[in-house]
Amino acid sequence: MDMETIYRLYFRDVYLFLQGLTRSETLAEELTQETFFKALDGLKNFDGKQDVRAWLFTVARNCWYAADTPDIAQLLVDKDAAFTVHQCLHTLEEPYKEVFSLRVFGELSFEDIGAIFGHNAAWARVTYYRAKTKLQAMLQTT
Repeated sequence: MDMETIYRLYFRDVYLFLQGLTRSETLAEELTQETFFKALDGLKNFDGKQDVRAWLFTVARNCWYAADTPDIAQLLVDKDAAFTVHQCLHTLEEPYKEVFSLRVFGELSFEDIGAIFGHNAAWARVTYYRAKTKLQAMLQTT
Protein backbone atom coordinates (compact mmCIF):
# COMPACT_ATOMS: atom_id res chain seq x y z
CA MET A 1 0.00 0.00 0.00
CA ASP A 2 1.40 3.44 -0.90
CA MET A 3 1.59 6.38 1.52
CA GLU A 4 -1.08 8.42 -0.25
CA THR A 5 -3.58 5.59 0.24
CA ILE A 6 -2.50 5.08 3.85
CA TYR A 7 -2.85 8.81 4.47
CA ARG A 8 -6.32 8.95 2.91
CA LEU A 9 -7.55 5.89 4.81
CA TYR A 10 -6.09 6.59 8.24
CA PHE A 11 -5.58 10.34 8.64
CA ARG A 12 -8.84 10.85 10.55
CA ASP A 13 -8.24 7.84 12.83
CA VAL A 14 -4.74 9.04 13.74
CA TYR A 15 -5.96 12.61 14.25
CA LEU A 16 -8.79 11.50 16.56
CA PHE A 17 -6.42 9.21 18.46
CA LEU A 18 -4.00 12.08 19.05
CA GLN A 19 -6.79 14.50 19.89
CA GLY A 20 -7.83 12.11 22.64
CA LEU A 21 -4.27 12.03 23.98
CA THR A 22 -3.56 15.75 23.74
CA ARG A 23 -7.00 17.27 24.34
CA SER A 24 -5.94 19.91 21.79
CA GLU A 25 -7.04 20.16 18.16
CA THR A 26 -4.00 22.21 17.19
CA LEU A 27 -1.47 19.90 18.82
CA ALA A 28 -3.29 16.83 17.47
CA GLU A 29 -3.10 18.26 13.95
CA GLU A 30 0.61 18.99 14.26
CA LEU A 31 1.35 15.56 15.72
CA THR A 32 -0.71 13.91 12.99
CA GLN A 33 1.47 15.68 10.42
CA GLU A 34 4.56 14.50 12.23
CA THR A 35 3.18 10.95 12.43
CA PHE A 36 2.67 10.69 8.68
CA PHE A 37 6.03 12.31 8.00
CA LYS A 38 7.76 9.73 10.17
CA ALA A 39 5.61 6.95 8.72
CA LEU A 40 6.63 8.00 5.21
CA ASP A 41 10.26 7.68 6.25
CA GLY A 42 9.62 4.34 8.02
CA LEU A 43 7.42 2.79 5.33
CA LYS A 44 10.44 1.11 3.73
CA ASN A 45 10.95 -0.84 6.98
CA PHE A 46 7.28 -1.73 7.48
CA ASP A 47 6.96 -5.46 6.80
CA GLY A 48 3.15 -5.61 6.71
CA LYS A 49 2.96 -8.26 9.43
CA GLN A 50 1.02 -5.96 11.72
CA ASP A 51 -2.04 -3.85 10.98
CA VAL A 52 -1.18 -0.52 9.30
CA ARG A 53 -3.55 1.34 11.62
CA ALA A 54 -1.90 -0.14 14.73
CA TRP A 55 1.53 0.73 13.35
CA LEU A 56 0.43 4.33 12.73
CA PHE A 57 -0.97 4.57 16.26
CA THR A 58 2.41 3.43 17.61
CA VAL A 59 4.19 6.08 15.54
CA ALA A 60 1.62 8.67 16.69
CA ARG A 61 2.05 7.75 20.36
CA ASN A 62 5.84 8.05 20.02
CA CYS A 63 5.40 11.49 18.43
CA TRP A 64 3.18 12.49 21.35
CA TYR A 65 5.80 11.34 23.87
CA ALA A 66 8.43 13.44 22.09
CA ALA A 67 6.25 16.56 21.83
CA ASP A 68 7.86 18.40 24.73
CA THR A 69 9.90 20.81 22.59
CA PRO A 70 8.71 24.43 22.66
CA ASP A 71 6.24 25.31 19.94
CA ILE A 72 7.37 27.97 17.47
CA ALA A 73 3.99 29.70 17.80
CA GLN A 74 4.63 30.08 21.54
CA LEU A 75 8.00 31.69 20.81
CA LEU A 76 6.33 34.29 18.60
CA VAL A 77 4.57 35.77 21.65
CA ASP A 78 7.90 36.97 23.11
CA LYS A 79 9.28 39.89 21.04
CA ASP A 80 12.93 38.85 21.27
CA ALA A 81 12.16 35.22 20.52
CA ALA A 82 9.84 36.30 17.68
CA PHE A 83 12.66 38.32 16.12
CA THR A 84 14.92 35.28 16.24
CA VAL A 85 12.19 33.12 14.63
CA HIS A 86 11.78 35.71 11.86
CA GLN A 87 15.55 35.81 11.29
CA CYS A 88 15.62 32.03 10.90
CA LEU A 89 12.52 32.07 8.71
CA HIS A 90 14.16 34.64 6.46
CA THR A 91 17.02 32.22 5.72
CA LEU A 92 14.73 29.24 5.09
CA GLU A 93 14.54 28.10 1.47
CA GLU A 94 11.36 27.97 -0.60
CA PRO A 95 8.75 26.51 -0.56
CA TYR A 96 9.26 25.99 3.18
CA LYS A 97 9.41 29.70 3.97
CA GLU A 98 6.18 30.52 2.15
CA VAL A 99 4.25 27.46 3.32
CA PHE A 100 5.19 28.15 6.94
CA SER A 101 4.26 31.82 6.61
CA LEU A 102 0.93 31.07 4.93
CA ARG A 103 0.04 28.60 7.66
CA VAL A 104 1.24 30.51 10.74
CA PHE A 105 0.79 34.14 9.75
CA GLY A 106 -1.83 33.80 7.02
CA GLU A 107 -3.75 31.15 8.99
CA LEU A 108 -4.62 29.35 5.75
CA SER A 109 -5.81 25.76 5.73
CA PHE A 110 -3.60 23.05 4.29
CA GLU A 111 -6.14 22.63 1.50
CA ASP A 112 -5.76 26.31 0.53
CA ILE A 113 -1.97 26.21 0.77
CA GLY A 114 -1.85 23.10 -1.40
CA ALA A 115 -4.12 24.76 -3.97
CA ILE A 116 -1.85 27.84 -4.13
CA PHE A 117 1.10 25.61 -5.01
CA GLY A 118 -0.88 23.27 -7.27
CA HIS A 119 -0.64 20.37 -4.83
CA ASN A 120 -2.94 18.63 -2.37
CA ALA A 121 -3.39 19.16 1.37
CA ALA A 122 -1.06 16.25 2.17
CA TRP A 123 1.79 17.97 0.33
CA ALA A 124 1.12 21.18 2.24
CA ARG A 125 1.09 19.32 5.58
CA VAL A 126 4.37 17.55 4.90
CA THR A 127 6.02 20.74 3.60
CA TYR A 128 4.83 22.68 6.66
CA TYR A 129 6.12 19.97 8.99
CA ARG A 130 9.50 19.98 7.24
CA ALA A 131 9.66 23.78 7.49
CA LYS A 132 8.81 23.63 11.17
CA THR A 133 11.46 20.96 11.75
CA LYS A 134 14.09 23.02 9.93
CA LEU A 135 13.15 26.13 11.93
CA GLN A 136 13.32 24.23 15.21
CA ALA A 137 16.77 22.94 14.31
CA MET A 138 17.91 26.47 13.46
CA LEU A 139 16.49 27.82 16.71
CA GLN A 140 18.32 25.19 18.74
CA THR A 141 21.64 26.31 17.29
CA THR A 142 21.06 30.04 17.97
